[in-house]
Amino acid sequence: MEKSSVATLLQANDTTMTLRATIGKVLQQEGINFALTNKIPRRALTLFAGWFCQLRHPWIRAGSIALWRFFADVDLGEAKKEHFDSLHDCFTRELKDGVRPIAADPALLVSPCDAIIGASGQVSDGIVLQAKGQPYPLTALLGDGGLTAKYRHGTYVTLRLTAGMYHRFHAPFDCRIRQVNYFGGDTWNVNPIALARVAQLFCKNERAVIRCELEGSGDLITLVPVAAILVASIRLHFLDTVLHLRYRGRSEFNCDIAMRKGQEIGWFQHGSTVLVFAPAGYELCQGLGEGVAIRMGEALLRLPANQRMTRGEQMEFSAA
Repeated sequence: MEKSSVATLLQANDTTMTLRATIGKVLQQEGINFALTNKIPRRALTLFAGWFCQLRHPWIRAGSIALWRFFADVDLGEAKKEHFDSLHDCFTRELKDGVRPIAADPALLVSPCDAIIGASGQVSDGIVLQAKGQPYPLTALLGDGGLTAKYRHGTYVTLRLTAGMYHRFHAPFDCRIRQVNYFGGDTWNVNPIALARVAQLFCKNERAVIRCELEGSGDLITLVPVAAILVASIRLHFLDTVLHLRYRGRSEFNCDIAMRKGQEIGWFQHGSTVLVFAPAGYELCQGLGEGVAIRMGEALLRLPANQRMTRGEQMEFSAA
């Protein structure tokens, strides 16, 4: 390539980065961001986005993917496919084998998804924080007092998926999925600005409550995928229906689905947040906290001390 062509390309890249930074700076102003992403017809816009992103017209597909990549930090080099049929196909992409190693230590629960860690810590008598100064009752989120009681003084982690991230979620440990409860709802944005302003936001949005019984201990870990504006609808491999804003079928699904650590459970038709709840005694792994990025398969929670096995002990136990 000639020097003049290289210089032109670099200049174009600099211009694009400057424009992106300028637009991003404007959109991250709290008042503007909240108004643009919340004070609009959230449900109607989300339903439209769900329809539009599945259009397969070549120009629409290319233009929408290019626009999405302009605003989001997207790494398609990890994707299993090189070409996509639609924006939806790109957004819900699978990854190449091996790009997300699963932490093998049997004393660890792994992150079910790529995410940025939000509020986390200990449940305080059934109360959880969605953001500083914004508590919410766990019963309002889970919709079940008996399930809430299991986490009254347990541990929780908020995992926020940004627009450009990988949007599938996986089993945090060897487990059996025992039940799924679906709650239709709103589609508030779930970014930090909205979480600080809208009381009990997670309890208002569309979500699924997935009960996972851990192999060995029988402890119940609950995953709660929460939808958001433009990013509603949840697809689970073992259910024959898509859970979405227009869904009017049954809301409770009893299951007995075996999952291995790291095995894919499902995906957001678009994307949002996954909340993880564990009983008392589980601890957030060292070095993790609000604002830290984590990838699916990396260590998230450590089992209670009386349940931890070394790899050798686990192998001996399995062979017995």
